[in-house]
Amino acid sequence: MTTTPTPRHAPVMLQEAVEGLTVRPGGRYVDCTLGLGGHSEAIIEAAQPSGALLGLDADAEAIRLAGERLARFGSAVVLEHANFRQIAEVCERQGFVSVDGVLFDLGVSSMQLDTPGRGFSFQRDEPLDMRMDQTVGETAADIINSYDEQHLATLIWEYGEERHSRRIARAIVERRPLHTTKELVNAIEQAVGRGRERHIHPATLTFQALRIAVNRELDFLADSLEAARGLLAGVGSRLVVIAFHSLEDRIVKEYMRKESSACVCPPRTPVCVCGHVATLRRVTRSVRKPSAAEAARNPRARSARMRIAESIVERQAA
Repeated sequence: MTTTPTPRHAPVMLQEAVEGLTVRPGGRYVDCTLGLGGHSEAIIEAAQPSGALLGLDADAEAIRLAGERLARFGSAVVLEHANFRQIAEVCERQGFVSVDGVLFDLGVSSMQLDTPGRGFSFQRDEPLDMRMDQTVGETAADIINSYDEQHLATLIWEYGEERHSRRIARAIVERRPLHTTKELVNAIEQAVGRGRERHIHPATLTFQALRIAVNRELDFLADSLEAARGLLAGVGSRLVVIAFHSLEDRIVKEYMRKESSACVCPPRTPVCVCGHVATLRRVTRSVRKPSAAEAARNPRARSARMRIAESIVERQAA
């Protein structure tokens, strides 16, 4: 009897993530977006001996495959099927209430893009699903077949930053019901052509917008970052976030800017009245990007943007 080997992928900015977290032996870390476990593997290796890691992922298949990859670390690694917006409750349940570092690697994983039948890729003809957690929620097909034209256009513009959003929404409504990725791609190409003048496939931004909407990727990001900050053990504990498009990165940038500021009053307020206290120091005021070598080796890394912040407050004893 043969077994299917655990797929391997190239974790984006792997060494930069480990260095950004300042992983040390005996440290405790949380990987909020486990994927196939590449970042987690490097983190727990650097945290040996006696380190510990908690990994979360909304995708049950990712939990299974990463579990195979990380099995050699035994009880030092704990995995749970959960969305990163549940980080506080999962960490409390698993006893990770004071940690040395938290990592977010946002967006869709290589596994999800490459696995047939998930509907994330416009390169194959398959059902329009796009759910990271296939046990709950509406699918991409549900959205494009039920939203009115204006709602669809707004979604594609806001989440995909697609300048042809109105034309694409109109084409979708005219051709629906649409149930497969090929049907959606055909509708998009009807609206904007095959995009010879573009540097990306004409369906790229619409697929991005639908994926974000289906998984509500931006809805809870700021709250999840705040929950992660609350888990940091004390001065020097790190928060590392890798984002892949401007909408995610904007939320991360604004959160870290706010939490590293002693005052968040409007600029023209003569006297501070907000009472805000800085809790973080931005280790990177500007984003870190993949090296040219990594971008050439792994095209999916090209849009990655990493931001790092560290705690400047001592955690209060419970």
